[in-house]
Amino acid sequence: MGDITRTDVRKMRNIGISAHIDSGKTTLSERILFYSNKIHAIHEVRGKDGVGATMDHMELERERGITIQSAATQVEWKDYTINLIDTPGHVDFTIEVERSLRVLDGAILVLCAVGGVQSQSITVDRQLKRYHVPRIAFVNKCDRTGANPFKVRLQLREKLGLNAVFIQLPIGLEDKLEGVVDLITQKAVYFDGDQGTELRYAEIPAHLKGDVERYREELLDAVSMFSDELAELYLAGEAIPEDLIRAAIRKGTLAEQFVPVMVGSAYKNKGIQPLLDGVTYYLPDPTEVKNYALDLDHGEERRELTADEKSPTVALGFKLEDGQYGQLTYVRIYQGGLKKGDELLNTRARKKFKVGRLVRMHSDNMEDINEGVPGDIVALFGIDCASGDTFCGGGLNYAMSSMYVPEPVISLAIIPKDKKSADQMAKALNRFTKEDPTFRTFVDPESNQTIIQGMGELHLEVYVERMYREYKCEVETGMPQVAYREAITQRADYNYTHKKQTGGSGQYGRVAGYMEPYGEGEYEFVDNIKGGVIPNEFIPSCDKGFREAVKKGSLIGFPIVNIRCVINDGQSHPVDSSDIAFQLAAIGAFREAYNKAKPCILEPIMKVSVEGPSEFQGNIYASINQRRGIILTSTEDGIFSRVEAEVPLSEMFGYSTMLRSLTQGKAEFSMEFEKYGKVPSGISEVLIKEYAEKRKIAAK
Repeated sequence: MGDITRTDVRKMRNIGISAHIDSGKTTLSERILFYSNKIHAIHEVRGKDGVGATMDHMELERERGITIQSAATQVEWKDYTINLIDTPGHVDFTIEVERSLRVLDGAILVLCAVGGVQSQSITVDRQLKRYHVPRIAFVNKCDRTGANPFKVRLQLREKLGLNAVFIQLPIGLEDKLEGVVDLITQKAVYFDGDQGTELRYAEIPAHLKGDVERYREELLDAVSMFSDELAELYLAGEAIPEDLIRAAIRKGTLAEQFVPVMVGSAYKNKGIQPLLDGVTYYLPDPTEVKNYALDLDHGEERRELTADEKSPTVALGFKLEDGQYGQLTYVRIYQGGLKKGDELLNTRARKKFKVGRLVRMHSDNMEDINEGVPGDIVALFGIDCASGDTFCGGGLNYAMSSMYVPEPVISLAIIPKDKKSADQMAKALNRFTKEDPTFRTFVDPESNQTIIQGMGELHLEVYVERMYREYKCEVETGMPQVAYREAITQRADYNYTHKKQTGGSGQYGRVAGYMEPYGEGEYEFVDNIKGGVIPNEFIPSCDKGFREAVKKGSLIGFPIVNIRCVINDGQSHPVDSSDIAFQLAAIGAFREAYNKAKPCILEPIMKVSVEGPSEFQGNIYASINQRRGIILTSTEDGIFSRVEAEVPLSEMFGYSTMLRSLTQGKAEFSMEFEKYGKVPSGISEVLIKEYAEKRKIAAK
């Protein structure tokens, strides 16, 4: 059994489809599943058949009892195995995007023949470049009115700086789209049969011969850069074999110096099979991609991984799914193999586990397998882990993606509407926090409310919406709360004695020293005690006391950051000193000095990037200035302009609605956490006053 399922790694492709919203990503995936015999009927996205597209799942899946829309859908094309991996597009989900792109070896960049390169195409392309993912461009929707693939090709060059070259031309455009011309084989390809399943090759139509010659020259000229042999034949004017052209295109694509452009219309079933051939010809197999892991035993040093079965295993759990049989974890193997019964270490949780059931998602069923090879994407059943965990064998302690998870910057109180919702809410939150490390939840001890925290307004909105859709759980949300911090602005000394005398032994401890502002850090403790005036065993107690004290500042009750507490003197009593006495002495000392150190309030400052048509640039500037924003850069790119600014998070609530109305819905923005900055005095007075009133009410 084991051998049948083994895939030759060189015949494997792990690819994603990246695109701007509404450029036909779902329709394209639907066609890919259909032509590779994964589904047996095509459903439209805005389905009149009442089924809807496969990838926009659920109803269809229930009928067939399988998960088609999975993190990695595996299809067979000719003798190649293609893993199609879902990629999210939004910045609020940075961590998701990062993981999906880590798993991809290549991508199809889908563009709309009418819309061309839009703002989100720019974002997606930036991500592909950052993670060095080679790509093929597919100009979709060539059947739409106003379709112009030639304009799109120009935009790929100008806006994205890609060396984009046609390897196909459309035969007719808009409602006259009949097929495509392959510039490499110099043949016309038509898609016959009621669903374009029969490919018919014919001579190039006479009226296109001139264009074909011109674009073929351009193609040969561009790829001669990547092959000396081809360049010689080209200069000598001799015939060039097809496989030589393909090899040169592949070389340029893998080096990210060439982007082959293909055309078609997924909706009209034209151009999909050649696109799949293109994936096998021009996108890399797992051995051709360099992957690195961070060695946690050596300060996160980068180590290159080899797609070699004999090396110790390194694999990444990049997606979790709650299926009918429990938790399914999708795993990409980078190095070594995975076998049933292997013992692996989860490097984040520091827990060992045994590989139990191992499955591969195959066409339309789950197949139990005994082992997975490097480059493979398989799924594990029933292991307890979170999304993004790295599994290592052979004593390695590596992490695939940096362990840095940004701290949440916004929180929301959520209240379930009824008892049933409360039970469902617990289930949903448990699952979401596992899947997404940037999403957190806790119960506030003072108000007893459930609080969720995340990376932005949209991030939390999506989760509240998912609770309703996936768990039928209705919740009311409170006002969004910003995660403020407190800090001190100057050095202050303390000398505090904690004395308590009751019957029997008392409590006694004296600590002296100072606190001072400390760079960009959370908290640091320094022990400068000389001559044992505080016995060694009580030093950690002082640290413990200070740690307790920084959890809550006295201005508005938020944690205190960027502070260093130094102890340099003190006193103990042979009988009455204890761990608790020194903890309380440290807390008392901290409170005594804190107000002398001129504390201030810090707020999260977000890096905001707004993209929109240049005509609205003035409105965009004004909208940022009104919100205490500082504009850093603005770039104009023909009709589009992009403004980057730093804006306090507390001013960003409701920004999306306002931006829509200012720009007729044409601008979009993204934001991520940048740093903590000082709150202006007027605002900090208001915050302190509100906090004092809240405490009064609580005291009553």
